[in-house]
Amino acid sequence: MQDSQETHIPNHLEEIVAAVSIRPGKNIEVKLPQTVLFQPPREKLHLCEEKAKSYSSRHEYKQAIQELVRCVALTRICYGDCHWKLAEAYVNLAQGYLQLKGLSLQAKQHAEKAKEILSNSIVPPYNDNTDVFRCSVELFHTMGRALLSLQKFKEAAENLKKAERLSKELLQCGRIEKEEWVELQAQIKVSFAQMYQGQKKSKAALPHYQEALEYMETSKGQKSLECVPVLRELAGVEQALKRHDAAINHFLQAHLILLSSEPSEEEAALSAHRVAHAALASGRPEHHDVAEQYFQESLASLKEAEGTGRAKFLSIQDEYCHFLQVTGQEERATSILSKSLEAKVGVFGDLSPEVAETYRLLSEADLAQGNHSGAHKKLNKLSWRKVMVACSGTVARGWSQVVGQSRDVDKDREPTALGNSETFKTLHASTDLGF
Repeated sequence: MQDSQETHIPNHLEEIVAAVSIRPGKNIEVKLPQTVLFQPPREKLHLCEEKAKSYSSRHEYKQAIQELVRCVALTRICYGDCHWKLAEAYVNLAQGYLQLKGLSLQAKQHAEKAKEILSNSIVPPYNDNTDVFRCSVELFHTMGRALLSLQKFKEAAENLKKAERLSKELLQCGRIEKEEWVELQAQIKVSFAQMYQGQKKSKAALPHYQEALEYMETSKGQKSLECVPVLRELAGVEQALKRHDAAINHFLQAHLILLSSEPSEEEAALSAHRVAHAALASGRPEHHDVAEQYFQESLASLKEAEGTGRAKFLSIQDEYCHFLQVTGQEERATSILSKSLEAKVGVFGDLSPEVAETYRLLSEADLAQGNHSGAHKKLNKLSWRKVMVACSGTVARGWSQVVGQSRDVDKDREPTALGNSETFKTLHASTDLGF
């Protein structure tokens, strides 16, 4: 899996170059670069830490990682190679890499470097330093998350248990406040839940999500945006366990919290769609009103959207049409699908699976109404698209042979429609830290 991906941990020279190459923002005057360049290292370190936090809060994780790399270099300059603060800087860098998909192995290696530094730091006078133990909790939790992303569940569980045990001991010894412990527990419980969910053990994941939500609400408040991702993941577990009422309630709670924060139209639409999708997935008539309401709310938010927002609108509209068909409103669904064809051709292309699937659904509707002529025309258009896609695959295979490529073109080709196996065939197959 990700064990085979290339890794890169900057060496000392690269880190120092990165540390002194701090570029000011566009709104900073031209004379500031010299001021920044000749700042004392500790002031420059503080500046980089603040910039990293700012980038992370705006979800600009690549820029945040650049600042975190500078923090590692500057921390080494300020405190040396064996100080616990350098371990903390590596932990922060590992956490930065965890924000980006596909970079869990780099995060694990940075966490291992932090562990090596911290193990050498636990000697007098640091063995009685609360900051060292706090850093150890963050280290174990971060290592657990990295291993979890790499699907090394046993090792992940070991590190998460160490983080949980050590944080509890710090609380009992009065080294950390109850509020800080509650916040730590919320994060650790979410990681435990994700570990079980990653192994498809929904029953084991459920109580951890429930505890995480309780800690999060205690720490941040019931209407905090930080509760939203926990509520959504909890709802997903409830769905997996066929507890549809609870799932819908959690999605709805997350939606209401999000709306209170004045989200963008697209964020509000996708949140409403989650509620509608959960109501539809239940398959129960008593949830049809909820599905109708939140499908309509989602589509209304995206109605005037362009670009990717337009594609999402059409995708959600198709799901809404499926809901209408399930609830016996075939004529309404057919009308919406017919009107959507032109927009789908513009957004997805004439030979796209989305357009082909719409023709398939419309032909089925014609057949159900006894309109054999209309159904025949739409199936002809469907067949033509199938032939065109198949021909394009044949040409691609020919070029692959000419240039000596060995990959199987069929694996890269999308099916021309979904859900119709007859008309279309799928084209691709204690204070003991545990160091």
